[in-house]
Amino acid sequence: MFKIGDKAVYPAHGVGVIEDIKCKVISGSKRTFYVLRILEKEMTIMIPTDNAQSVGLREIIDKKEIPKVFRILSERNGKVDCQTWNRRYREYMDKIKSGSVFEVAEVLRDLVHLKNNKDLSFGERQMLDLAQNLLVKELSSAKNMAEEKVRLRLMSIFNV
Repeated sequence: MFKIGDKAVYPAHGVGVIEDIKCKVISGSKRTFYVLRILEKEMTIMIPTDNAQSVGLREIIDKKEIPKVFRILSERNGKVDCQTWNRRYREYMDKIKSGSVFEVAEVLRDLVHLKNNKDLSFGERQMLDLAQNLLVKELSSAKNMAEEKVRLRLMSIFNV
């Protein structure tokens, strides 16, 4: 259960702030909604409170879990990805939509490694940026640190 002012993560959109909790009557039944303002974009999402968990709304990563994200990013995956770019894209998008910070970290890691070996498709470049932005926003919120510092830390892992 979130309160007004809490930060939360909405899958594929990133970190937001619960700005309000509203009751509305829809199709004759009263429902309660979280009003979530996404920090990265000027977007507001209404999420039924009784559906929040099933749509993937979750708290920001705990500080104690952050080292696991950096371990995932640091892993050197030796396998060469032979999938077509569109199959890879769908697989990565499913991970991003999962809302798991750890799966988003895997997508970023894999795309950065892939980029070092060959040119990424336009969609993959956009996805790399999305994964990086989602991680930066969440980690900077969790660590209460400037986003640019977190971005530099992430890129230093990949020697970029």
